[in-house]
Amino acid sequence: MSRIGIGIVGAGRIGKLHAENMIKHPDIELIGVSDVQLNEALLRWSKPFNLSIVTDSYLQLIEDERVDAIFICSPTNTHIDIIRAAAAAGKHIFCEKPISFHYEETKQVLQLVQEAGIIFQVGFNRRFDHNFSKVRALVDADKIGEPHIIKITSRDPAPPPASYIAASGGMFMDMSIHDFDMARFLAGSEVETVFAEGTVLVDPAIGELGDIDTAIVTLRFTNGALGVIDNSRRAAYGYDQRVEILGAKGSIGVENDLPTTVKISTEEAIVTDHPQYFFLDRYMASYKAELEHFIECVSNGAAPSVSVFDGYQAERIACAARRSLGEHRIVHMEEVV
Repeated sequence: MSRIGIGIVGAGRIGKLHAENMIKHPDIELIGVSDVQLNEALLRWSKPFNLSIVTDSYLQLIEDERVDAIFICSPTNTHIDIIRAAAAAGKHIFCEKPISFHYEETKQVLQLVQEAGIIFQVGFNRRFDHNFSKVRALVDADKIGEPHIIKITSRDPAPPPASYIAASGGMFMDMSIHDFDMARFLAGSEVETVFAEGTVLVDPAIGELGDIDTAIVTLRFTNGALGVIDNSRRAAYGYDQRVEILGAKGSIGVENDLPTTVKISTEEAIVTDHPQYFFLDRYMASYKAELEHFIECVSNGAAPSVSVFDGYQAERIACAARRSLGEHRIVHMEEVV
């Protein structure tokens, strides 16, 4: 198999992570990166990779015939323009979440992808996590029967700066969207209704920007199951990522990944490691696995397991949660069309 040429748009934290994984992959040729901030720091970082292109114009990557696929890792408000240009050029696309801030625009991407006949994968990396993917496999194997209750805990160790919050699209679109996708993934069902409660308990600056930092979202699925998601921008003990599914025949639980499984037991206390602190540590393996999946799909012409439709549905749930919070009521998903 010939190597797949890739260009990365956006050389921030996630773009750099993908680049570092790509250069170790035998079936990938990383052609170049683009970033609007083409500065000395970026040039120093890219130098060991011996890239053909380091530019501030993503069009230079899209127009290069050696580039088979584009990884979109730039801010969300730039995604749609890049997607349109890449699809028009027949480039396969991997796009970090969310695809856009407006599910109506994301719905248009569904048609673009169909018409262009390209592979399009969304960066919901948690589906590829070793814990969560096993939970889905166990549910599919009917190990606990029909799911009744799905509980997701997702809490960051510390809030991002106000500058990030201002451009993030809000907590539901930026942070909770992973959990909305995970809820659909684990339930094997679409969401029927959404009810959200939220407040500001972590950082007053977040509230001043019109956002929240603490939330509970309740979901009802079309298969009858119920879901509860709790989110916080600050868990002082580390990055908290847990799941529990109660089914007709039993339950499945996922605890936090710890740096070690060492437990110290004394008369005074029983002590274990804190959860891993940063999301890159917790999900490093899942980022590699989603990249591997994308390359396999491009190589074999197969549809990816996480598609534009999944991104579209998660954005609709985020919109419903925002509407529910603002209007203090249950929102039916049929309202968000």
